[in-house]
Amino acid sequence: MSKLNWGMIGGGEGSQIGPAHRLGAGLDGAFDFVAGALDHRADAGRDYGQRLGLVSDRAYGDWREMLAGETGRADRVDLVTVATPNATHFEITAEFLKAGFNVLCEKPMTMTVGEAEHIVGLARETGQICAVNYGYTGYALVRHMRAMVARGDLGKVRLVKAEFAHGHHADAADADNPRVRWRYDPAQAGVSAQFADCGIHALHMASFVTGQNVTTLSADCVSCIESRTLEDDAMVNFRMDGGTVGRLWTSSIAIGRQHGLTLQVFGEKGGLRWAQEQPNQLFWMPLGQRLQTIERGEGNLSPEADRASRVTVGHAEGMPLAFANIYSDLAEAIRAKKEGRPCDPAADLFPRAEDGLRSMAAVFGVAESGKADGQWVDARPPMFR
Repeated sequence: MSKLNWGMIGGGEGSQIGPAHRLGAGLDGAFDFVAGALDHRADAGRDYGQRLGLVSDRAYGDWREMLAGETGRADRVDLVTVATPNATHFEITAEFLKAGFNVLCEKPMTMTVGEAEHIVGLARETGQICAVNYGYTGYALVRHMRAMVARGDLGKVRLVKAEFAHGHHADAADADNPRVRWRYDPAQAGVSAQFADCGIHALHMASFVTGQNVTTLSADCVSCIESRTLEDDAMVNFRMDGGTVGRLWTSSIAIGRQHGLTLQVFGEKGGLRWAQEQPNQLFWMPLGQRLQTIERGEGNLSPEADRASRVTVGHAEGMPLAFANIYSDLAEAIRAKKEGRPCDPAADLFPRAEDGLRSMAAVFGVAESGKADGQWVDARPPMFR
């Protein structure tokens, strides 16, 4: 089977996210990294691209040059990953969709709900795949949680509790550190800081696992470091369209927490608990029975978990492998589209533009509710009401 061509915008030298994408895209041999505009500095981007193995005429100086260069090629890229600063996501994603490219965009997909609705419309109009990198949904046992909920192991889901809390911005002395300061600056981050950065990962995971969407929410947002304009801690209560109640805590000042992404799901017939820092174990308590530990890679898991397990049982699983599962999903979806056949259901799990839109509506809902002392607000985007 021939490889698909892949290109990347952003993720240059020193980038936090670039290496994870390149590892993930290349892990299964489904994609060849053939094109990139990797840095906002044209010469630096071209140089780094060539050091990574790109030929000189496909190591571009900026995304516009890449769009023009790839559009006319018979071997143009099959997928473009957008891993640039948040405020640029909308324009780049929109232009590549309009030119007929499939896109994987880093979160947040856009900076406003209106922009996100526009991206959803473009994806539907052009028929191109537009995915959003909620990469933590690539973990095998997160997918197994989803499968357990879908097949009714928990019965009706009553409550979901999500957390994404760390302590890496807890030092008030970092107030002028440019790598931290921009996250709490409305001019650069938008209407929300911690919830938009981390909370939406936890919220999306709650929807991914339960198969339900958030309808209303109430938020308490605080800036524990008083010099910050935007929140560094938030508690969000929410309701979902299947009747499930949700609780979400996200924080950047929780000293002692490292990454802090966890999900618990409680149903009529049992409960599940998973933590991203210990991703190989899923804890399952059936009603009236003993606590069980489900190990990633063991036999008799769901097709979704089996497909997403890449190393033998007992060995560590990491974030690049979760990203690789998103890329594996996309490779299958792109090939299915090319071949005019249905996508493998176990691979049809990558987050869509619609997920990016719902997340952006939740960000603005949290900001609105936080300013109104926790008033309940409609968290659905206008086009889904």
